[in-house]
Amino acid sequence: MRILCIGDVVGKAGCEFLRSKLPSFKKIKGIDMTICNGENSSDGNGITPASADFIFKSGVDVITLGNHTFRRKEFYSYLDSKEYIIRPANFPDGTTPGKGYCIFDMGRFSVAVINLMGNSFMENVLNCPFRTMDKILKEVEDCKIKIVDFHAEATGEKRAMGFYLDGKVSAVFGTHTHVQTADNEILPNGTGYITDVGMTGTINSVLGVKPEIIISKLRNKLPERFDYASGACKLDCVIFDINEKTGLSADTEIAELR
Repeated sequence: MRILCIGDVVGKAGCEFLRSKLPSFKKIKGIDMTICNGENSSDGNGITPASADFIFKSGVDVITLGNHTFRRKEFYSYLDSKEYIIRPANFPDGTTPGKGYCIFDMGRFSVAVINLMGNSFMENVLNCPFRTMDKILKEVEDCKIKIVDFHAEATGEKRAMGFYLDGKVSAVFGTHTHVQTADNEILPNGTGYITDVGMTGTINSVLGVKPEIIISKLRNKLPERFDYASGACKLDCVIFDINEKTGLSADTEIAELR
């Protein structure tokens, strides 16, 4: 089974580029299921019902999120009503809209997709992602194939999560930093891993934002309104080849579409 995981989609430009590239890429690569991080898909930051619908209609099966999940209040009810869009599971239960994992039914078998957020260098300090994952693993033990999007800043925290889950899940892919890392691998006990899958959005930008805005913010130490850059785009992604009998990864492949 081939599962495609796509890096953070940024703004309208990223959404439109995703739609232009995804259908043919899935066909060429024989993709069985697609997971995409969409927390930055709306212009002006965050995600809205419109940008989420656009991503689904472009050929994505499950949307994962991150620290910008709740920037747009109009998105809260959408998050509660849609089965295959998930926010980090370590947000507080009971007071936070949405859910932290979903079971994607593919007929012959099901795939558990789990979303977590790191605590190191992040704005929100959430429940421990490691202990949260322990709880979820018990709840999804009937699913042989399990994919984790770990939305985190620190590479060390991401690497630690990869080794913590090695042999327990099929694959762990990192999101949030928007820069694709070159460390895709199969960990010793069979879990596919990459520290960060990258970004889908404008190439000549700072994480999708106009460079001059970020430079001004860093030099002057004053707040800035983030406007997304325009121009040529790219789509960063990773493919995990998963053995359906063992639920572990046999191979990984990274790609950057332009």
